[in-house]
Amino acid sequence: MAHDITTHTVTANGIDFTYLECGTGPLALCLHGFPDSAHSWRHLMPELAAAGYRAVAPFTRGYAPTSTAPDGIYQTGALSADANALHEALGGDGEAVLIGHDWGAPSVYGAAASEPQRWKRVVGMAVPPGGAMGMAFATNLEQTKRSWYMFYFQHPLSDMVVPANDLAFIDMLWRDWSPGYDGATDSENCKACLREPAHMSAALGYYRATLGTGARSEKYNLIQVAGSGELTQPTLYLHGANDGCIGSEVAEAARAMCPWATVKIVEGAGHFMQLEKPVEVNKLIIDWITAK
Repeated sequence: MAHDITTHTVTANGIDFTYLECGTGPLALCLHGFPDSAHSWRHLMPELAAAGYRAVAPFTRGYAPTSTAPDGIYQTGALSADANALHEALGGDGEAVLIGHDWGAPSVYGAAASEPQRWKRVVGMAVPPGGAMGMAFATNLEQTKRSWYMFYFQHPLSDMVVPANDLAFIDMLWRDWSPGYDGATDSENCKACLREPAHMSAALGYYRATLGTGARSEKYNLIQVAGSGELTQPTLYLHGANDGCIGSEVAEAARAMCPWATVKIVEGAGHFMQLEKPVEVNKLIIDWITAK
C-alpha cells in the first residue's frame, strides 16, 4: 500500500505551521533541525504510516513556509511548546510519539517532560538528552572545536556571511557533518526555507537564544529546565558514529549520565543518519515506538 506525503497548514502557539503528513492513526510528530527541513523525514514518514501512525513533520518556527515567531523567540523551550500545541491542534492523544533530530531533539525532550500526558514514547537523535552536551562544552576541547559555528553565529558578521554565495555555508555543514553523504538535495531543501532574510535570522536565532543574547521568556525557560532532566517516557537516543557535528564520545557520555535512556550508535552514519542509513534507522525507530 502506497503512503503518499501531503502538505497542510495549521496554527499552533501563535505560529502558522506548514507540515508534511503521511498515514492515519496515533500522531507521530517529527521535528527537524539545522541546516535541514521537514523533508529530512521523507524516508521515515511512509514507514511510520505503514506501522499505523499519522506521521507529521512540521517546518519548525521560522523555517519557511512556516511563519516567523511574532514574539521573536527561538529558544528550545518555545520549540517544545510548539510541539505540545501541535499535539493539541492536530487532535493528538496519549498514544502520540515524539521524534526529534538536531534542534528537534532538545525540543522533544522539553515537550515530553513538560506535558508528559501527551506523549507515549520519545526518540532523540544527534543531540543527546540530559547534561552531556553542557558537560562536553566544559570538558571536551575537541567538541568545542566542532561547535565553532555555534559561537560564530553569535557575531553580527554571520548575518552577512552566512547568506553570501547562495547560502553555500549550508553545503559546507552538510559535507562536514555527514562525511561521504551527498546532501545536495537536502541542503537545497534547507536553503529554500531560509533564503528570505527574516527566515535566516530566525534560524540563527535558535543559536543566539541558546548561547547569546537572543530573546527568551520565563515560561519557556521552565520548559527547558524540565527537558534537561529525566524523562518518564521510554526514550531512545540515536547517534551517528561518524557525526562531524557532535562526537560519538558525547553520546557515550549521555549513556553514562542518562541510564533511563537507551543509547544506540549507528555505525557508518554521520549527523544526518535518518538520510544516510534510512533502512537501519527507520527500523530502530519503528521497533522502539511500537514496543509493548
